[in-house]
Amino acid sequence: QVHLVESGGGLVQGGGSLRLSCTASGRTDDIYQMSWFRQAPRKEREFVATLRWIGGYPDYADSVKGRFTISRSNSENTVDLRMNSLKTEDTAVYYCAARRVGYRDYDFWGQGTQVTVSS
Repeated sequence: QVHLVESGGGLVQGGGSLRLSCTASGRTDDIYQMSWFRQAPRKEREFVATLRWIGGYPDYADSVKGRFTISRSNSENTVDLRMNSLKTEDTAVYYCAARRVGYRDYDFWGQGTQVTVSS
């Protein structure tokens, strides 16, 4: 089992910055990939950013490229999402998720953290 806990959400004005963190515990050696997703009210959950647990290889949704940065802190088993130049359309609940080696789907999810961007 892998347990994920997100932190760092909040309210920010448009153009501002926030950093989200996702701390993994448990069988972290089983993790292949960590990603961030988000879900806005009345919308489907969407992919935001991803990172391989070993080796990096970050990738981003087009809507956040150039504004968001995903990174991993090896010593703390934490994956951060640095969000700059925030827009009102970035308002959503943000979830981190883990995909294990040999598995196609993300089967471990955090509880979510709310990000609200005001105009």
